[in-house]
Amino acid sequence: MRCLIIGGGAAGFFAAITCAVTHPHTQVILIEAGRNPLTKVKISGGGRCNVTHHCFDPAQLVQFYPRGGKVLRGCFTRFQPKDTVAWFESHGVKLKTESDGRMFPITDDSQTIIDCLMKVARDADVILRTGTPVKSVRREEGYFEVTLKTNEVIPCDRVLIATGSNPSGYRWAKELGHTIETPVPSLFTFNIRDSRLKDLAGVSVDNVSLRLSHSGKIKLEQNGALLITHWGISGPGVLKLSAWGARILQENRYQMPLIINWLPEYNSESLRQEVLKTKEQYSKRKIYRFCPFNLPKRLWQRLLSLTGINEDSPWADLSKKALNQLVQELNQGVYQIEGKGVFKEEFVTCGGVRLKEVDFKTMESKVCPGLFFAGEVLDIDGVTGGFNFQSAWTTAWLAGQNMGKLIS
Repeated sequence: MRCLIIGGGAAGFFAAITCAVTHPHTQVILIEAGRNPLTKVKISGGGRCNVTHHCFDPAQLVQFYPRGGKVLRGCFTRFQPKDTVAWFESHGVKLKTESDGRMFPITDDSQTIIDCLMKVARDADVILRTGTPVKSVRREEGYFEVTLKTNEVIPCDRVLIATGSNPSGYRWAKELGHTIETPVPSLFTFNIRDSRLKDLAGVSVDNVSLRLSHSGKIKLEQNGALLITHWGISGPGVLKLSAWGARILQENRYQMPLIINWLPEYNSESLRQEVLKTKEQYSKRKIYRFCPFNLPKRLWQRLLSLTGINEDSPWADLSKKALNQLVQELNQGVYQIEGKGVFKEEFVTCGGVRLKEVDFKTMESKVCPGLFFAGEVLDIDGVTGGFNFQSAWTTAWLAGQNMGKLIS
């Protein structure tokens, strides 16, 4: 039997290796259009490769996927981060866990992961062909024909599409009968031009609440750390909101009001009481120099400046009007999103092959027998932190386990 895998990324390699090792009778050919495979692995995690996340409970793990969490629940009971860690360690690559749960090779070098996958693929007799763009994939009577750009035709029994967000993969899937959910960006930063953020680049807050507002209604809310940048805001909280709000943001051309609660542990009333208590207890202290909250000094002073409070004013002089303005800015300041930025070089896409058309026990197409999918070509995406790689490892492992089975 011949199994052909299109796409030399994390999913493609892991599926090829799994298939070749599980089904030694199978000839596995891995085709990559570029000269260098695993390019996304190379740049991920700032060049360190965020392999997976230290979350070993499938029910909890699926909560990190804006799309695909429901179908991944069963998949993760068969191959999850614990299995990923064990697999790499069994091939000489130890992983470490950082304070936020992200897992990296102890070498802090993505090349370690690349070298491991390349070696295991070679040892498993996977035939790797790089610099080999595919032109078309056709289903014939009982087999497939994969035609390369050179017009070479490769007949095969099974095909796995693991092309990530490459439009060609979507096109082939569609030509073979699949529905494609329109791909749009996920995991991106927000462009905001606002005097309140000017000259504050580099200032970060550990936990804020971010709410997307549309037509006066709250559409989505996420909590997390926020980083002020030269172009607007970034950080885990922003990235999470961009992931869950990928479609609504795209529909609104990335121009929406964003409500920032810098102190999500307080509601408006409890925040007001805390400010009043500070005014009473620290009446002689300068407002600009004494912040009762866990906020960066520069941000605190910038928000104070909006209320018209004098830099030398003591807490005792805080007027009712200034208090109301301060509570408003701290608890529900409205900022206008004017566009999106790119999160480093780790481009993630929302959209892809419709999930209802794939059997997630095997990763085989329900509409085209013998066709399999793995990785980001599916309408699955996770937040930052190793979750997108984990869905790639998992779906690839399932595909590799099943695509090499003999046809009965």
